[in-house]
Amino acid sequence: MKQHRLAAAVALVTLVLAGCDSQTSSVELKTPAQKASYGIGLNMGKSLAQEGMDDLDSKAVALGIEDAVGKKEQKIKDDDLVAAFADLQKRAEERMTKMNAEAESAGKKFLEENGKKEGVVTTASGLQYQIVKKAEGAQPKPTDVVTVHYEGKLIDGKVFDSSIERGAPIDLPVSGVIPGWVEGLQLMHVGEKVKLFIPADLAYGAQSPSPTIPANSVLVFDLELIAIKDPAKAAADAGAQADEAEEAPAK
Repeated sequence: MKQHRLAAAVALVTLVLAGCDSQTSSVELKTPAQKASYGIGLNMGKSLAQEGMDDLDSKAVALGIEDAVGKKEQKIKDDDLVAAFADLQKRAEERMTKMNAEAESAGKKFLEENGKKEGVVTTASGLQYQIVKKAEGAQPKPTDVVTVHYEGKLIDGKVFDSSIERGAPIDLPVSGVIPGWVEGLQLMHVGEKVKLFIPADLAYGAQSPSPTIPANSVLVFDLELIAIKDPAKAAADAGAQADEAEEAPAK
């Protein structure tokens, strides 16, 4: 996070917190501007919560905004402010490093234990899968587009995306998804349902694609291969489903 973005986030969300602390009863959320203002504070608050910013002083932020709006002399010199933001940024990075290491350790332990379970197969890449419903249909090739139903979870069981929940299967190019899916889909037959247990290095690795999927996460998918699409029909439908999956396992 860039320093100026962090500063803006801190200012906005803590201003909202300060208002809620002392004037909750007088705050109205009726007009579009008021609702948008609340939404900005809500989104910023969620972002800061994910960054672990739990020791910010909302009253101090409110004082800073009051001084700026009132064109008063600032109470802290710029050099001291730069140092303070640098410290805040450092603590956020340290927390993220710790979280990433913990996720990596938890994922490794999960896969070690899961691989010992009956019916779980571990491939040479480290991908684990378990056949839930066996079928004898065709198997997709890397160049195919397939129709699937899926639900993605973290190892703690938290669902981060589900076409099943949305009630609409999606079309995906076999080679256009994360490596764990590329391999897993080609192991499946049309009509089959499997569980995929995907190591972080076959998913998103040290990158976090969204707040719902932390870095170094092992991903668990319930996956059903419904069909292999006809190439001509797949091309015609490609645009229609471009935004179908909010957290689909794209590259």
